[in-house]
Amino acid sequence: MNQPPKTKVYVEGRYLKHSRDLPQTVFYCPVCKGDRRRKRKCENCEGFGKLTRDSVQELVGWVAQKAFGTRKNKFHGAGREDVDVRMLGEGRPFVLEMISPKTLTVDLAELEEEVNRRNEGRLELRGLHWTEKARIAILKETKRAKEYQAFVDVDTQPDPERLAALVGKRLDVVQHTPQRVAHRRANLDRERWVEVLEIGSNPENPEQLRVLMRTQHGTYVKEVISGDDGNTKPSLSELLGVECRCSSLDVMNILAAEEEPQATPSDALAPAKVSSAVKAEAATDSTPGPLSSGFGAGL
Repeated sequence: MNQPPKTKVYVEGRYLKHSRDLPQTVFYCPVCKGDRRRKRKCENCEGFGKLTRDSVQELVGWVAQKAFGTRKNKFHGAGREDVDVRMLGEGRPFVLEMISPKTLTVDLAELEEEVNRRNEGRLELRGLHWTEKARIAILKETKRAKEYQAFVDVDTQPDPERLAALVGKRLDVVQHTPQRVAHRRANLDRERWVEVLEIGSNPENPEQLRVLMRTQHGTYVKEVISGDDGNTKPSLSELLGVECRCSSLDVMNILAAEEEPQATPSDALAPAKVSSAVKAEAATDSTPGPLSSGFGAGL
C-alpha cells in the first residue's frame, strides 16, 4: 500500500532563555537514553528518562505540535549554551522542523504569544516566521563570535593594574579539552581568541568581578576564567594572579559571521572599559603591576 509523502514545515525565530535550569534540547538520561523499557529500572534518572524536567525544544514543541497537529518535531539551534547559562540580548537563532503536520495554516504570531505566555520568566520567543530547510545548514555551519557577561568569584581582590592591562586586549588562548566535557569531546588542543571588553567589580556584589568579553566560536568560556587546572592557557586566573571561578554566565550577543572585530563597543554590551572604582584604585597606586610592562606583547 502506497504511503502519502511526509510533509515538513520549517519555522525560524530566536529564543531568549531567562532561567538557569533549561537545556536547549531534550536532556535524556545518559544511562537509559530515555528508552521506555530501560528507564523503568534506571537508578540514574529514577525512571524519569531525562535529567531535567523540560527544555527549550519541549516548551516550544508542546505548543507548536498542538497547533500543527503533529507529535514530532526537530529543533535546530545556531549552537547552544550550557544548561545553567542564560541566553539574553537578541536571542539565539533556531529552526523548528515540524514533521508530518496535519494543519499548515498556523498563525505564527499567536503561536509565539502563547509560548511566551506559558513560559513567562523562563523562555521568550521573538520573530517567528516561515523558512526553508536550507536555513538549518546555514545556522549550524556558520561560525559566529559571541559576547558574554560573566560574574566571577575571586579568592582575593586582584591588582587594579592587572585588571586595566586586560581591557581591549585580544588574547590567544590554547584550550585542552576541558575536564567537564572530556567524556564526549575529542582529546585535543584548541586555539581560540578572547577579547576582554570590560572588567570591574560587580555592582550588586563587590566581592565578585563582572567581566564582559567577546570570544571566538567554540571557546570554553568557563575554562578561560578558571584555567581548568592548567588545561586553558592563559586564563583569567593566571593573568590576574588570583584564583577565579565562574559563578554565573550569560550570552549577551551572537554576532553575524563576519563580525569578529578587535575589542570595540557593541550594541549589546557597554564600551570596553574598567569600572570607575578600579580606575580610582589604579590612579592612587602608580607602582607598575607584574603584567603592566609587557602585557600585550605577542597577543
